[in-house]
Amino acid sequence: MFIEDTSLTDALYMTVISITTVGFSEVMPLSPAGKYFTMILVFGGVGLFLFIVSLITQAMVEGGLQTYLGRRHMEKKLAVLKDHYIVCGFGRIGKVISKILHENKRTFVIIENNPEEISAIEELGYLVLRGDSTSDDILKKSNINDAKALIAVTSSDADNVYVILSARVLKPDIYILARSSGKKGAETKLLRAGANKVFSPYEIGARRMAQAIVRPTVIDFIDLTVHDGELGLRLEELQVSDKATFANKTLMQSGIRSEHDLIVVAIKREKGEMLFNPNPNTEILPGDILVVLGEHTNIQGLEKKL
Repeated sequence: MFIEDTSLTDALYMTVISITTVGFSEVMPLSPAGKYFTMILVFGGVGLFLFIVSLITQAMVEGGLQTYLGRRHMEKKLAVLKDHYIVCGFGRIGKVISKILHENKRTFVIIENNPEEISAIEELGYLVLRGDSTSDDILKKSNINDAKALIAVTSSDADNVYVILSARVLKPDIYILARSSGKKGAETKLLRAGANKVFSPYEIGARRMAQAIVRPTVIDFIDLTVHDGELGLRLEELQVSDKATFANKTLMQSGIRSEHDLIVVAIKREKGEMLFNPNPNTEILPGDILVVLGEHTNIQGLEKKL
């Protein structure tokens, strides 16, 4: 405008056709100063314009490509999952459950439809499936037919009922744990829907607080064994395989106490029978689940014989 003393429209038009390399004819004859300015504009403006276009294109292409590759990678992982756990919902309860499953090296997939929670799950490195857990299609994508158990911990009792009903139809023998809000009749409805066990976080928390007052030493002992305490004691369950060195032997012959310094608190038979405080002559059978108490390193040593 100032160099050629022209209008805003003509000057803007000349600038646009120059930096976009369209190259239509000039609307007015250029003076030597205008020609020099145009050359500077072409070298500087065209380069900047193309750079901006490349950034926008890169962001669009890479963003879409990363999303596609991420989805394909997740689908491949889901396709090969077996004996895994399906966690429906990543609320306060779901976060704690996922953390414990991860710490104990259990394979699991989380179903969640909240974008913010999905981002948090991905940052933690957990496997996540975006969608509504009440949908049959989403449950199928989680490879429910090969899953070991399903944990319904959405924030709504109604949603948990729908999840349980869908899961029970897709895989009738799957083991289902469900969260209850504690409202009257909620636990009954969840059990009727097909849940194997129902837990109310509020009731469990209230009972634990009351027990901490009535039986504080017992609670301290449970905390010490269930969680990693200062002494490193653990209460763990171990399944006896056919190849276990002490299969079909008695507790006394197994060497669990003498060699590993572990206490067998209970034995759960394959058919479900529970033997509390078994005597030294109790026979250990393949398929039994041993509930042992002792230091974590000793438990790891026993696991090698299973």
